[in-house]
Amino acid sequence: MSQINLQPGFDFQQAGRDVLKIEREGLDQLEQYINSDFSQACERMFYCQGKVVVMGMGKSGHIGKKMAATFASTGTPSFFVHPGEASHGDLGMVSAQDIVIAISNSGESNEILALIPVLKRLQVPLICITSRPESSMGKAADIHLCVKVPQEACPLGLAPTSSTTATLVMGDALAVAMLKARGFTAEDFALSHPGGALGRKLLLRVSDIMHSGDEIPHVSKDASLRDALLEITRKNMGMTVICDDLMKIEGIFTDGDLRRVFDMGVDLHTLNIADVMTVGGIRVRPTVLAVDALNLMQSRHITSVLVADGDQLLGVVHMHDMLRAGVV
Repeated sequence: MSQINLQPGFDFQQAGRDVLKIEREGLDQLEQYINSDFSQACERMFYCQGKVVVMGMGKSGHIGKKMAATFASTGTPSFFVHPGEASHGDLGMVSAQDIVIAISNSGESNEILALIPVLKRLQVPLICITSRPESSMGKAADIHLCVKVPQEACPLGLAPTSSTTATLVMGDALAVAMLKARGFTAEDFALSHPGGALGRKLLLRVSDIMHSGDEIPHVSKDASLRDALLEITRKNMGMTVICDDLMKIEGIFTDGDLRRVFDMGVDLHTLNIADVMTVGGIRVRPTVLAVDALNLMQSRHITSVLVADGDQLLGVVHMHDMLRAGVV
């Protein structure tokens, strides 16, 4: 390290602001390169019958990995291949139906240049992203996307900074343009993110989390209030459904109903559940999205909802089930 001691009065905040200013200027220049070449690249990607294969060395490789991940999660099948590994067998991952996007700021990456003759022989379309259209990669490309920036944010002009930001943004522009062209929806996004919060909200249905069979708290219409309270306690859901032997819904009784019965000052030992139940009950179909059922429960200020096909009871979903499933 050439500088061991901190320079007197060095301003870290100003240094950070200088980087933002330089990189913003670089992005301002990038807009001119969203041109006919960009449209051609998008069209090739849209009609590609295979996958979009992204390549890059060093920092360009890191950007390429993110680019491929963004493509894949937004409806454009894609993966990253390291150019060095491609020269030792991984090029077999690439087929004639694919498109290759090769990234190099200088356009002179030896590892990528070594692959181009093979890609040409396979007749794989080649999109190169560089800052120099006149470079070897720029000339070899079927389509060239320029990401030239006025200067790097690194004061030495050595560490890729503004150039990698510009490349990243160009990749985002391609991905979002493709997303819009394909009519990609939030539901489509969720299909590739089933483990995330969005996936759970958009894919999980009531039937996936409902209590069914013996787990459903239920009693007959002839049951006493005492029997109903025992069922509520056993099933620990704060409610019980009143239904016949064929599980046809007749009513519902909840903890809230019990408090109202106490306020009535009646003899609890002589009451049948039919005397105090709420007829019917709020219900949803099993195919309803869990998030829609949650919204219903919140709007009606209830903690559970019946799952039914008409009057036929199929299950019960409680707010705690929503919490455990990560829907809330």
